[in-house]
Amino acid sequence: MTWATDAALAVLLGGGLGGGICLLLVLVPRIGAPSVSRRIAPYIREVTDPAGTTAWELIGRAGAAGALGWSSALERVATWVVRVVGAPDSLALRLAQAGRDQDPAAFRARQLAWGVAGLVVGALAVVVLALAGAFTGPALLLPVAAGVGAVVVCDVLLTGQAKARTARIADELPTVLEFLALCLAAGEGILDSLRRVGSVGSGELTAELRVVVLDVGTGSSLPDALTAMSRRLQVPALARAVEHTVAALDRGAPLAQALQAQATDAREDAKRALIETAGRKEILMLLPLVFGLLPLSVLFAVFPGVFMLRLGIG
Repeated sequence: MTWATDAALAVLLGGGLGGGICLLLVLVPRIGAPSVSRRIAPYIREVTDPAGTTAWELIGRAGAAGALGWSSALERVATWVVRVVGAPDSLALRLAQAGRDQDPAAFRARQLAWGVAGLVVGALAVVVLALAGAFTGPALLLPVAAGVGAVVVCDVLLTGQAKARTARIADELPTVLEFLALCLAAGEGILDSLRRVGSVGSGELTAELRVVVLDVGTGSSLPDALTAMSRRLQVPALARAVEHTVAALDRGAPLAQALQAQATDAREDAKRALIETAGRKEILMLLPLVFGLLPLSVLFAVFPGVFMLRLGIG
């Protein structure tokens, strides 16, 4: 196909020319210069966030698109996509559960960038097929399929990160509650205990506790900060623990005993969930036995007899 080869060469040369022009434009100081928020973030972080928990919030909105060098254009397109597609609460919930300091518009910008990258990769694949002489009509659908696949993969990765992080938070909850109960039993206050656990720990839940301490330090009350963390993450075990802790703070109940009881309940819930998971996986565990080991055992038992009957020995 001569026309396909000519079109592929035109796309390849035009793409190379356009990429070179874009690289030259990025070098222009007015276009390639970092944004104001990115320039002032290192100076504000020492004052507002010495623990380094929310520094990325200062550049979160422009970071996903600014890394590409065209932040303003991508942000406008992402805002249009959010206006058309919508920014449901489920997306904001998944972003919070995944630990990403992004708003839905920034995530849509990243998703749009993934789609454009997939489109470009699919177009390059079509060009390669055309140059190799293996171009067919259905190959024109490859860029669209690659772009849609990249968008879907970006969303699936976000969902997987959210589920994995919430699972880690649920696993860390009993240990953190026991540590808090131990600090309270030693005579520390609840805020000092949270600060100690946040400074010593290194898990996902301790990072959220550092955010709670930071919120309290900036003027929020402790029950409001804990409730905001519970609503942001929506982990059932954590929500129950926060609810009982806030109730104990309001009523003046002993916090150490309440946290110890919550840690025990969290461990029982984890044990119950493990047993339920093992029950659901029981059928899957039988699949290798039924379709793999059992036919192989029958084959080893029957094949020698069949072979001897064919030879006429039996």
